[in-house]
Amino acid sequence: MTAALKIDNLNVFYGDSHVVRDINFELQDRESIAIMGRNGMGKTTLLKALIGLLPVRSGSVTLGGQVITSAESHERVIAGMGYVPQGREIFPYLTVRENILAAMQISKTRTIPPFVYDVFPVLEEMQTRRGGNLSGGQQQQLAIARALVSNPKVLVLDEPTEGIQPSIIREIAKALNHLKAELNFALVVSEQVLGFTMEIADRFLIMEKGEFVYEDNREDVDTDKIHAYLTI
Repeated sequence: MTAALKIDNLNVFYGDSHVVRDINFELQDRESIAIMGRNGMGKTTLLKALIGLLPVRSGSVTLGGQVITSAESHERVIAGMGYVPQGREIFPYLTVRENILAAMQISKTRTIPPFVYDVFPVLEEMQTRRGGNLSGGQQQQLAIARALVSNPKVLVLDEPTEGIQPSIIREIAKALNHLKAELNFALVVSEQVLGFTMEIADRFLIMEKGEFVYEDNREDVDTDKIHAYLTI
């Protein structure tokens, strides 16, 4: 069976700094993987390489059987990858509705899919409000909706709980689980909040100094061990 996403011996540099080292993993259809670790361990660099914002020095990225290692970011979106960056990066001066429509450039329709307002009703209530006037949690919901209207096979989220209050974090976890079941995408999330990843992840990969140092499945996950990696 073809993996939704396959990473082989990936190496990524920032200038002369070797940040991501020989990373290998496969993501199956509708699977959720949490990549965890402290700040500065290479998580964001890895995700930026997956979406094409950073060049790969060596190794390969394969999406649904298609090698996309040298593809531009917009080509990866067309191929079936969605991305929500750290900090969300919505358009602050566009309305909520305009933000969503701007992400639908490759869509055959200009009608916002029903799931957006069904799962994130606050976006319907605030569809005429500028994105920059939303709270952090509302902006994150908007960013996720923007990434999903292109109907990705794989959704990549970078630190989605950053700057968001706990009650909204729980809502976002619930929404992601619902959307995964409805839209049938796979998920890669970089995160430091273990409680959030325990709600959504099937598998946990712990990153230190650009390498995976520990892996566990949800059914037998050792939360104490993961927590130790996050707090060392």
